[in-house]
Amino acid sequence: MAQLLIRRILTSVVTLLLASFLVYFATSALPGDVAQQLLGQDATEEALAQMREDLGLEQSVWAGYAAWLGGILTGDLGTSLVSGEPVAGIIGGAFGNTLLIAVPAIVIGVALSLALGVAAAVRRGRGADTSISMISLAAMSIPEFVIATLLVLVFAIAMPVFPAVVLMGDDAGLGDLLPAVWLPVVTLVLVMAAYIIRAMRSSTIDTMATEYALTAELKGLRRRDVLLRHVVPTALLPVLPVIAINIAWLLGGVVVVETIFNYPGLGALMIDSVSTRDLPVLQAIAIVTATVYVSVNLVADLLAMLIDPRQRGTTRSRAAAPKEETA
Repeated sequence: MAQLLIRRILTSVVTLLLASFLVYFATSALPGDVAQQLLGQDATEEALAQMREDLGLEQSVWAGYAAWLGGILTGDLGTSLVSGEPVAGIIGGAFGNTLLIAVPAIVIGVALSLALGVAAAVRRGRGADTSISMISLAAMSIPEFVIATLLVLVFAIAMPVFPAVVLMGDDAGLGDLLPAVWLPVVTLVLVMAAYIIRAMRSSTIDTMATEYALTAELKGLRRRDVLLRHVVPTALLPVLPVIAINIAWLLGGVVVVETIFNYPGLGALMIDSVSTRDLPVLQAIAIVTATVYVSVNLVADLLAMLIDPRQRGTTRSRAAAPKEETA
């Protein structure tokens, strides 16, 4: 298990290095002159040349990448070209706002989808299974911006229970934030849970048909015990990558959701940085997103190793395997 863990961690580190390489070179290759956009069309050539030198635009791409990567490794994400503030502070506030809707959506979405997936599998072919399958299929087929718009029409306009847009002040308390973030959280839950429900249902049905699950039931174990002790842990293994992918998807889907609800999170900040060509902020958002994506997949691999005894014992079993006797 130790060797497998080290291999996973090294793979994650290499993936992040490749991601940083792609992020920097892709943003550096964007068309347009950053100095011209910052100073305006009336700027003189001397002012433009000085601005390019201050921004490090005159150095080679490789030298710029090395300096940028070195700053990231030391915790320095650079300075915003627009506001002049440290990028770390800008990213921190927006990322905290995104976590405010992403974490509840993940907790509620994963727990609800796993429970509904198992319930649909246990009641396969019945009314509950049909209803859950139809709702999840519909949620998978409808884009998140349509779901968000429908929720606004129903719960903010037809029945004004929740606000249509999020207005967050610096002095807003938890009681003010909960009604404001409810619709964004529900939107993310509906889209994310649909895929996990179908994956968990399919995996549970397959696991219930295995020999060891049927044997456990024939031994007189209660159906509840068979499900909780034998079926669900095994059925969860192939679903973990699906959960990881959907959690990582939140970072992409949250851009649409934050835009619709005017939510000041990481997605909205990314759109602003693209429109203003604030490259340090855009690069930092991209590398933070890549780090979260790689970390989520690494955690999913570790959970699979902890749940599946076959993966835990891979290294040990190889070491303990008897050697073939030679004649």
